[in-house]
Amino acid sequence: MTTMTTAERRNQIAARIADSFTHRASAFAIRNAQRIDARGIAEQAWVICENGVIAETGADDTASPFTELAESHGIGSAQIIDAHGQLLVPGYIDIHAHGAWGNSFDDGPHGIAMARAGHMMHGTTRQVCSLITNPFDVMARNLRNVRDAMRMRPDILGAHLEGPFISPLHKGAHDPACLCDPTADRVDSLLEAADGCLRQITIAPELPHGMTAIARFARAGVVPAVGHTDADYATAVRAFDAGARLMTHLFNAMPGLLHRKPGPIPAAVEDPRVSIELINDGFHVQNPVLRLALGFAPQRTVFITDAMAATDCPDGAYKLGGLDVRVTDGHARLVSNGAIAGSTLLLEHAVQRAVLELGMAPASAVESATLSPARVFGFDRANPITDAPLGLVAPGYAADLLLLDAATWSVQHVWCAGRQQR
Repeated sequence: MTTMTTAERRNQIAARIADSFTHRASAFAIRNAQRIDARGIAEQAWVICENGVIAETGADDTASPFTELAESHGIGSAQIIDAHGQLLVPGYIDIHAHGAWGNSFDDGPHGIAMARAGHMMHGTTRQVCSLITNPFDVMARNLRNVRDAMRMRPDILGAHLEGPFISPLHKGAHDPACLCDPTADRVDSLLEAADGCLRQITIAPELPHGMTAIARFARAGVVPAVGHTDADYATAVRAFDAGARLMTHLFNAMPGLLHRKPGPIPAAVEDPRVSIELINDGFHVQNPVLRLALGFAPQRTVFITDAMAATDCPDGAYKLGGLDVRVTDGHARLVSNGAIAGSTLLLEHAVQRAVLELGMAPASAVESATLSPARVFGFDRANPITDAPLGLVAPGYAADLLLLDAATWSVQHVWCAGRQQR
């Protein structure tokens, strides 16, 4: 009997997930769960889903009216899952990640499918695919690949360009040879290549055409993010007034928070229009500062992973764009200069750390991985991109659901748009 290799098994999973979206979602129900979302906690909770959308929810799981409601939606006993007290939360949404399972979102259709599968199996039901800085024609091609994948499957929400319009002083793991100023022709060429799939773009607003580019992207429906920047406080304020509505991975690749040189961080914290990305792995930002940061902007804190191809893989040699990366003890660094090169974090682990290690309130931790990222792009309400609103376990919202172990917060079961993936 031949044993399937890890690579073969993962290819099979990726193909199954992609195929699942070509079939209609089945009706199902979950009962006897502890529901946790941004609104709080409900014991003995149940949910009824059909056509990929949550139809009914409730608590106090008695035989009636739950059974009657389930039957009215054509759900028999075989389609009812008893959660046995597990945690029921909305599917996680990662708006800044580069890859997983040895693949990047820059690697074409197969790479996109493989990296998505790696995150899906750990509870990230929807994802914005982050693309690294590359030559301009390569970035345009990679945008088109994300656009095509997005049209085939609902779990891909669009693309995030992390570059090329970033500061060479805070370039991180981006190729300095490809960095450039966001002139009008360059902005328009990326918008044309994206053809509606571009969700956010990281920009250093201090670049010569930074402010005008922020305004142009915002008018086009793209969320500009201040990041990989040397901006001071006043420049960051101007960027947010120009239309930037996000800060890329708080504390990383930007000036620090100093009492007489505040930098861009307070500008984001004090502006209620701005959401703030945070990599909660204890490495990019260590725990004492993480605990402070979690109090900066409640409901505007967005857990991201910045995950690269090595995510959910062994230590070793990998690529980020065209640059060589070495992963040791789960930490990714460029071979050339030792710069941090993304992470190997999963949102599953970010939420676990927030609750079990940092002492964050469970509903707030879940919100930071669900409703808060959905709000950045208006996906928490009716919109033309998603089939239904995202981020809550509530009627009318997408049937993106996770069952978690109540003690460890590890993902046990995953549904995306009503299709069971794990």
